[in-house]
Amino acid sequence: MEKKNEIKIFEDKKVRTLWDTDQEKWYLSIVDVVAVLTGSPNPRKYWSVLKTRLKAEGSQLATNCSQLKMQSTDGKFYLTDVADTEQLFRLIQSIPSPKAEPFKLWLAQIAAERLDEMQDPELTIDRALEQYLKLGYSENWINQRLKEGVQFATLTDIITKAWADKTTKEYKANFQICVQYS
Repeated sequence: MEKKNEIKIFEDKKVRTLWDTDQEKWYLSIVDVVAVLTGSPNPRKYWSVLKTRLKAEGSQLATNCSQLKMQSTDGKFYLTDVADTEQLFRLIQSIPSPKAEPFKLWLAQIAAERLDEMQDPELTIDRALEQYLKLGYSENWINQRLKEGVQFATLTDIITKAWADKTTKEYKANFQICVQYS
């Protein structure tokens, strides 16, 4: 199971996310989402109280939340309460916030972008550039990082072309057509 940790930006606030390739799902840090929606000075406490209230009401939402390792501000990885997008939409309904609707639209945009990236991997590079700039990385650092990624993608494409007589994009498109008709 391959997981990819990323930081997404919503209204200049960081939201830790994790893409699970096996389940093809995004998981988001609940504490980060609570911080964005509530503006609470202590989003962990807010989530703790909300979780207790939801359990008392008989909601399975808090019970079904998973914990995955995500990077903290100190650079270390800790188990963090996470929710997939379906769970997150239910959680958002429990938090009175004027930011709820914009946040739902933002989540939908993330999902749409991921689907687009699966069809055209070059979009991943463009999005990475944009995100690195928002996170404050230097252009030199970004170019070095992306250059290595492009070289790897090019090599993968060359190998796939030699093996299957198709580019990775063509191979993936044909594979998806076969899966749809099976």
